[in-house]
Amino acid sequence: MTTHLAQHQLLYAKRSSPDSKGLWEASDTHIMLQEMNMGQHCSDTRGIVFEDVRVPKENVLMAEGAGFKISVGAFDKTRPPVAAGAVGAKRAFNEATKHALERKTFGKPTVEHQAASFMLAEMAMKVGLARMAYQRAAWEVDAGRRNACCASIAKAFAGDVANQAATDTVQIFGGNGFNTECPVEKLMRDAKIYQIYEGTAHVQRMIASREHVGKLKA
Repeated sequence: MTTHLAQHQLLYAKRSSPDSKGLWEASDTHIMLQEMNMGQHCSDTRGIVFEDVRVPKENVLMAEGAGFKISVGAFDKTRPPVAAGAVGAKRAFNEATKHALERKTFGKPTVEHQAASFMLAEMAMKVGLARMAYQRAAWEVDAGRRNACCASIAKAFAGDVANQAATDTVQIFGGNGFNTECPVEKLMRDAKIYQIYEGTAHVQRMIASREHVGKLKA
């Protein structure tokens, strides 16, 4: 779980074959100590231990067997905001640009070296495209349209862009970028989770492919 301060906790449980979605009594569970993640340290991530937990019948939400369908549908709405967070890679882009303008190597600003300028150009293009991708996916939700494909594309692309931008920024900073006293080192650690949570980058590609092929077969 990502916070132990929540007053309500939601559980997706599988009972033999049908799955259920319900609320359980928090007193029946034990919250573990905060886990130390590689990045995004402000995220209070903890494990939950279940001991003889029973979900009261009145706490089951909707019908048994509907849990998986509900969770998948929820992802279509939650992936665009996660992609929006990944577009925060612009922070890395800004740091790289500022450093490349100020730092001089071989007698001229780093930005005047083609290798560095091309990395900045890649960041500019991809951060901008990632922003448009999540906005399109969010628009689909507002328009009441099914956005599974757009949401997965936005999430996968923005997550990849965040990681590439952070990695290239560290490269532009050189040895300083690898030091923990440099802010871009943190950005690189923070970026990785965007390829993992809310559905991995590989799962997003599977969904996008399935949706694309499904439209052609329809």
